[in-house]
Amino acid sequence: MGETESKQAKSMEWVVKVHDSRAGRAFYWVTVRLLRLTLMRWLRVRTQGTHHLAMEGPVIVAPVHRSNLDSIIVACSTERRIRAIGKESLFTHPAFAWVNAALGAIPVRRGEADRVAMRASQHIITDGAMMIVFPEGTRQTGTEVIGVFDGTAYLAQKTGAPIIPIGIGGTEAAMASGSKGIRRVRCAIVVGEPIAPPEGRLSQPQRRAFSEGVSAKLQEVFDRAIALADG
Repeated sequence: MGETESKQAKSMEWVVKVHDSRAGRAFYWVTVRLLRLTLMRWLRVRTQGTHHLAMEGPVIVAPVHRSNLDSIIVACSTERRIRAIGKESLFTHPAFAWVNAALGAIPVRRGEADRVAMRASQHIITDGAMMIVFPEGTRQTGTEVIGVFDGTAYLAQKTGAPIIPIGIGGTEAAMASGSKGIRRVRCAIVVGEPIAPPEGRLSQPQRRAFSEGVSAKLQEVFDRAIALADG
């Protein structure tokens, strides 16, 4: 293991330790409750199908991604604690690193395959966590799900965790990329039925076909969320 990987592995251990601490758990739930009272009411968020987020055991939550508000709305829509992948730059400042770790993020190097983060994600999900994985990767724009990466299918295959597709409408208008504030635009979240993980080993074409199926389900709940927000 090289020097860079050692530093990353140590950082990951620290992140997990903060997340599992009593202070980390308390900070998470206080933050979520405050956001429910403020942000969720400000955006007048409508919900549909959120009972699917109550399922126990390892779960991959797979939302569309149009805004930094997306993961917040998902976290505020479930009584389970959510984990997520975050940019490594979020963990460079000690105070911000603690906050992000307490809120469930794990660091990943942007723009490259981070094996440590993928291994950590796999371990965290297998251990019974609910984790956000954005199938589209980084934030996109518009109402179409153009395609999804195979990472979601890979994690589902490796962990045996079902994938829950989530459509979120209105967040791009409320807070698009580069926005400095949050506009009061009605938003909506539609949680689809869980997708069973693939069984056995998958060839690359089979994994791609599974990912295309996830993309179709994601488009379906996204369309419903947009209609719910506009209705």
